[in-house]
Amino acid sequence: MFLTAAVYDFTFDLEFHRRVPVTGYVVSSAERRRALKLVDRALSKRQYKSAVSLVKQLQGKPYGLRGFGAAKQIIKRRLELDESEVNGMDMLSLQPLVDSILDSVQQCLQISFLEEILSAEKPESSMAEGRHSSRCEEQEHFICAQHEAGHFLVGYLMGVLPKEYQVPSVQALSQNRFAEGKVSFVGFEFLGEIDSVKILGQNADIKKFNKRANKGTISSKTLNQFSCVTLGGLVAELLVAGNSDGHLADILKLWSVLTWFGLPKSEADLHLRWAATNTAFIMSRHCETRLRLAEAMTLAKPIGLCIDTIENCLEGAII
Repeated sequence: MFLTAAVYDFTFDLEFHRRVPVTGYVVSSAERRRALKLVDRALSKRQYKSAVSLVKQLQGKPYGLRGFGAAKQIIKRRLELDESEVNGMDMLSLQPLVDSILDSVQQCLQISFLEEILSAEKPESSMAEGRHSSRCEEQEHFICAQHEAGHFLVGYLMGVLPKEYQVPSVQALSQNRFAEGKVSFVGFEFLGEIDSVKILGQNADIKKFNKRANKGTISSKTLNQFSCVTLGGLVAELLVAGNSDGHLADILKLWSVLTWFGLPKSEADLHLRWAATNTAFIMSRHCETRLRLAEAMTLAKPIGLCIDTIENCLEGAII
């Protein structure tokens, strides 16, 4: 699902430059959509470096891509100072949401620990198969779309380009209540290395990957982005429904990455607190954008049109 970057294709950049000069030029919304079609072409051919290059050429330009990588974020040292206000937002108002995020993370880790114990006693036992919900298919479909839109939106606003996504249909959910969606991103290819081993509980592999991580396999910036993107689905569900039941796999994946990165538990807990607060900080400002994005994703719109939906919603807004 998370594929390595393909060979750079300069032809896309050449075509892009012919259509959209990038020096001292204000693109129109129509030109933005044409440029995003080129991004879709690059993504469809798995030419991910080219797709990212095209997006960055539009980054920050009027009627271009204001939102890509532009999210105001909480600096970790500010979080440690426990400031009551950051970037004009009352942080105390976010505390209940942050507490719910951290409680959900802890519940997931406890479930995983319990499953390991039960699996040792009964190998066929499995508690972490997917969503366990009493909602009807239509409600579940709506929540699932919001969940995937949460991942997509946080990634985009933090400067990580989505490369593919899937939202299960109502029919798919009616046939399989464990049907799940997905969003994958350019730049998270390290997940393939983690998936190549069962990292939890295998000390030899943990030491091996910690050594590689310390050599710079994952930068701190990438770890920060991945952590917030992963929590984006959980936060979206909490904002929409007040609870979440589709985040177990996300949290276990995040904890695997933190383990791989070599963070001691105390540092991992502090990092999770920052990621929860930062994700809540970003998502709480863009609820309408998430709703519109979820609608586009439900209709299986191309990545470029999903991005255009985000940008249209962000016009005039504080990012």
